[in-house]
Amino acid sequence: MKVIVTGGGTGGHIYPALALVKEIKRFAPHSECLYIGTKKGLESDIVPRAGIPFKTITISGFKRKISVHNVKTVWKFIRGTRKARKLIEEFGADIVIGTGGYVAGPVVYAASKMGVPTIIHEQNSVPGLTNKFLSRFVDKVAVSFKESSTYFPSDKVSYTGNPRASEVSGEKRENPLGDIGLKEEKKTVVIVGGSRGARPINEAFLEALPAVGSKKWQYLYVTGSVHYDKVIEEVKKAGNPENVVIKPFIHDMPAVLSYADLMVTRAGATTLAEITALGLPSILIPSPYVTNNHQEKNARALSENGAAILRTEKELDAKILLKDIDEVLSNEETWKSMNRSSLKLAAPRAAEHIYHLMEELMTPQ
Repeated sequence: MKVIVTGGGTGGHIYPALALVKEIKRFAPHSECLYIGTKKGLESDIVPRAGIPFKTITISGFKRKISVHNVKTVWKFIRGTRKARKLIEEFGADIVIGTGGYVAGPVVYAASKMGVPTIIHEQNSVPGLTNKFLSRFVDKVAVSFKESSTYFPSDKVSYTGNPRASEVSGEKRENPLGDIGLKEEKKTVVIVGGSRGARPINEAFLEALPAVGSKKWQYLYVTGSVHYDKVIEEVKKAGNPENVVIKPFIHDMPAVLSYADLMVTRAGATTLAEITALGLPSILIPSPYVTNNHQEKNARALSENGAAILRTEKELDAKILLKDIDEVLSNEETWKSMNRSSLKLAAPRAAEHIYHLMEELMTPQ
């Protein structure tokens, strides 16, 4: 079996694709996989590091208003489709799977026009332009949130969850907390705003620092590389409480989250897949700067089911942040209820479900 996977731009599109490749290899060890991305996207670094053959095309996204940029994008799409067709033919693909991002557009579109079976996976509760466009041409649409089903042709949709959950929910690894300066026996709050950080979360936590040192819990504060130096300066001014560890980035976040008790974070789809797979209670502060405000809609899928506390950027401050953390960690019944609710929303077999969709499409009728 020869499989092409495509998707890129952000980790939210890339990591589910990598999880799917891993599952394909588990079910079909002799299968061959090729990843098609762009040179400028994060995938150009992440995918080769994962040891997956990688090819590129050139493409950019559409603006939501009429512009010269969109005329250039149409031309890039046409050229990208031609190159994608060539790569599909040379590889001899049996199936093509897109996980979102602009690069998936020409690759999946070319495959559909060539009669190659196609699947797209949508991570968010509100789909992006690329997947909305592709849904008219593909054979199957796999979704992470049931709420997004209404945006696609109903006869094509399958609720699978996010493949990233399949990796996170595996065998528990050795406790990494001691290696990063935390105590294994203490309740742990992980605060993170993504790889580039989130200024409002940083500001609320810095404001809370004077009160944090007296708390029973410990805090792993992942600032994002952009904000790290400034945050370290502020932490030093506050006396650097001994129950706070500051890091710019954590490479193996799932391992850390396996031993955490609460997470404070944005509401990206991949992050939510990770925390629900682990049953981890969370305080979610959605980014308001994303397409169609989809992070808030992602977060509501958890908060309305009792798995998370949702706070908008406008209402977040130090007092509210500390109150929410205390409310979850000081009440065992509250924590257990959120834990159970989170696990109910998990999709630990998401990648396996997508693999079975692949088998269904490739089986002669």
